[in-house]
Amino acid sequence: MNEKIVHVVGGGLAGSEAVYQIAQAGWDVILHEMRPFAKTDVHETDKFAELVCSNSMKSVDLKNASGLLKKELVDLDSFVLKIAMKHAIGGGKALVVDRESFSEEITSIIESHPKICVKREEIMEIPPNGIWIIATGPVTSEKLYNWITNKFKNGAHFFDAVAPIIDADSLDMSKIFIGNRYDRDGKDYLNCPMNKDEYLNFRENLINADVVPIEKFDRKFLFSRCQPIEEIARSGVDAMRYGPLRPVGLESDGKRAYAVVQLRRDNYAGTLLNIVGFQTRLKWPEQERVFRMIPGLENVKIVRYGVMHANVYIEPYKVTDEFFRSKSMKNLFFAGQITGVEGYVESIAIGLYVGRNVVRILNGFEPERFSNDTMIGALIDYVTKTDNLQPMYANFGILKRNL
Repeated sequence: MNEKIVHVVGGGLAGSEAVYQIAQAGWDVILHEMRPFAKTDVHETDKFAELVCSNSMKSVDLKNASGLLKKELVDLDSFVLKIAMKHAIGGGKALVVDRESFSEEITSIIESHPKICVKREEIMEIPPNGIWIIATGPVTSEKLYNWITNKFKNGAHFFDAVAPIIDADSLDMSKIFIGNRYDRDGKDYLNCPMNKDEYLNFRENLINADVVPIEKFDRKFLFSRCQPIEEIARSGVDAMRYGPLRPVGLESDGKRAYAVVQLRRDNYAGTLLNIVGFQTRLKWPEQERVFRMIPGLENVKIVRYGVMHANVYIEPYKVTDEFFRSKSMKNLFFAGQITGVEGYVESIAIGLYVGRNVVRILNGFEPERFSNDTMIGALIDYVTKTDNLQPMYANFGILKRNL
């Protein structure tokens, strides 16, 4: 095997970024993607960089940690983020993208790149020769993850959930108003207001609805940023009103509702909508029954149901160096959410970091460490130096930790 050919396993956000960075630097790279021949619990297509959960990449405001992270990636010429911004649709201060056109363009560019060879196959273990990057994300195939845990005696998981997507034509718009939270002129969200009785009845049905049984499910492994809506509801009567259903900043005819369910466009045309914050593991018939209690959604058609799945990751502190290079297997790197970062843009950032450093190594240079006073550098520092790691997303807390 040619030692100068790089192999990237996984065509998600991190894998797509790493592949492109390496190919653009003039090196041959093979992208191994198991879809469509091997399925995952959450992917709907065989396209690269598919957004399997929300279509929001969070805030672009520089006063927000996620916004700062995006600014750094723009300065570093991130391929995936550039395409995401090209396919942006209305989302207030968030970068919200048309997930279908975004993935299609990423796939087209990668498949047509002269330095990239795409192989549709499942990789079950990593050989000792060649340079390899595992960027298989939180839904790494069972066979490869078993190889990782056996090889490095390390592995962890948490439970994550996906929100349903609905057909916009099935809404009753007479009960819904348009507006953005904190932006009187914004028109990016549809808002379904609830009075107190409607809210309490909805909550009662939600917390008592049947859920899909998950093997080895434990609430302590739920990721705080993607709590299923039914788990939020169980935590307190007003928990949803202080979370995704908070009415603050949303008024219709000068009146504030008791609670508000928001809908956000999932594609350019606005024919598909995401129920914001409604990650769930309710059984599919229960999703239809309970969510049709929301004003305006009485006859809603769900085109993709919410699901829950286990997200796996390694603990870099125990497995890799600060460049996400295996301590015991020097030809192997890890990138993306499998490294313990959480979030779309965070995954892109690690893909870029690893891709750039593989290029440096191929060119005969030492890998480069990003400064701790950057958001990317602080994120890398946190996940590579924290024992018993819990998944981490960009936030100012980790940045201040290093100043």
